[in-house]
Amino acid sequence: MSILADHAEAAPAAVPRTFARITLPDRARDRLGAQLAEAGEPGPDIDRSMTRYLQIFAGLPTDTLQQILDFGRHVDTAGVALVENLPVDEHLPDTPADGGPSRDKRSFVAEGVLLGLSGLIGEPMGVRTEKAGQLVHDVIPVQGGARTQTNEGSEVFLNFHSDIMHDEIGRYDIANPDFLVLSCLRADHEGVAATHYADARDISAALAPETLQTLRSPLFRLNAPGSYTRRVTGGQDALSEPVPLISGSDDYPEIAVSANGVRPLTSGAQAALEQLQEVCGAVAHGVRLRPGQALLINNRKGVPARPSFTARYDGRDRWLQRTYVRRSLWSIRYRVTPENRRVHY
Repeated sequence: MSILADHAEAAPAAVPRTFARITLPDRARDRLGAQLAEAGEPGPDIDRSMTRYLQIFAGLPTDTLQQILDFGRHVDTAGVALVENLPVDEHLPDTPADGGPSRDKRSFVAEGVLLGLSGLIGEPMGVRTEKAGQLVHDVIPVQGGARTQTNEGSEVFLNFHSDIMHDEIGRYDIANPDFLVLSCLRADHEGVAATHYADARDISAALAPETLQTLRSPLFRLNAPGSYTRRVTGGQDALSEPVPLISGSDDYPEIAVSANGVRPLTSGAQAALEQLQEVCGAVAHGVRLRPGQALLINNRKGVPARPSFTARYDGRDRWLQRTYVRRSLWSIRYRVTPENRRVHY
């Protein structure tokens, strides 16, 4: 497991083919920041706000803009991309202690950066059981969730996983986001918290053929996210139908692993799952995000993870913002809520 970049000035010695790096020129950063500051807080008409962000981001240099667009367009592009030299809010309040939006934030450049990047690769969506259906998720350590396999955790390694969602159809890997966008507002105190990513192409190449065949068989049940089981099932498992963990073509495989637990159906499947986690750790690369940086993450081409770090709950803890993004909302129209066409069950 390697760390590719600690900050914007650090250039990795060797960049995997499954990692991309996109740097905004200073002039483009300053123009973007000024226009996002003028745009202000995303309004209640989110489609109107998204249209405005699209206008603003369309002013990026053509090469930079195409790199971001291509990340979302093509099957053969990198599974994760670091976008750096982004504008930031001049004054940032304390990191919220409850894991929710800050009530004291008075400028919204960060939200504009997050939603603007999201709009270039797809459509941001909300899920009722994740952050109350908000489009912008504040990813913050929360004292009561320190040891959970959720975005509130800090004291435990957050396993390699996909962001999935409970679905009555029995498949949790169908309506889940195609992409995540993670943007850094504040790093952790020690600057050690990293986001790691293991690409399914690298994972498949490193696995023994018989192990890969097992992982491609419907011998696993995914548990619903912890946010769902805590709120809906009282902490009890809510398992999917049997599914493979790796699917699709050999050249462009897809992977789906639940953070809240995978239940293998055979001893061979259990052994394959253990091998999968080991290989993920071996092929993964990571980034310690800093303010002015964002990660574009393909939620189907690979799986992210996060090591433990120390949270102090003093108003200066790590603060990321996240979106869930779909290339199209059409295929999950059966989940849309009547009051908001971007928020789903």
